Amino acid sequence: MPRRALVLIDVQNEYFTGRLPIQHPPREESLARILEAVETAETAGVPIVVVQHDSGAAAPVFAPGTPGYELHPALADRAKPEWTRVVKHHASVLAETVVDGAPLEDWLRAKGVDTLTLTGYMTNNCVLGTSVDAVTRGLKVEVLSDATGAIDLGNAAGAIPGRQVHETLMALLHSNWAAVADTVTWMAAVGSGEPLPKSNLVASAAGA
Repeated sequence: MPRRALVLIDVQNEYFTGRLPIQHPPREESLARILEAVETAETAGVPIVVVQHDSGAAAPVFAPGTPGYELHPALADRAKPEWTRVVKHHASVLAETVVDGAPLEDWLRAKGVDTLTLTGYMTNNCVLGTSVDAVTRGLKVEVLSDATGAIDLGNAAGAIPGRQVHETLMALLHSNWAAVADTVTWMAAVGSGEPLPKSNLVASAAGA
């Protein structure tokens, strides 16, 4: 029986009205799924961790004191005092992130958590980074495919639309790092106390 924590990664205005607009799934739809996951977690007594990224005062994005740094109003208005709030500075929510002066990982283990359910942004950075980091620390990972999201990417190495980025990374994560499912499936698993099914590299290669 999984001992879960629901992790809300960087549900900040930067991804809605700032310089990093989420493209797929549609940002308002993924936000709605995040809020549904929150309701399920609260009903089931699953700990909720709210993460905000801090890039520093002079940064072009996620600078404290700017509108882009703040949580999206729909989540901010829903927040409860019993939720755990943390600030991170790296892609992984576990990297040098503390709760009351102690590493977040230690806090999670003290709560008996062995499975992180990841929602939020971005699929192509913090969701991916947290998934890989968590598994190397011996934690299981679940990723909610419709409660996360990616941006369009374009640089010297190529250009990829957000939908392709997101769908590719969902398949990649499910092949080795995480159990990937939509929010409705996860809600049912929480209700039954069951883990989400997870694939592996051999099965994924055979299914390609």
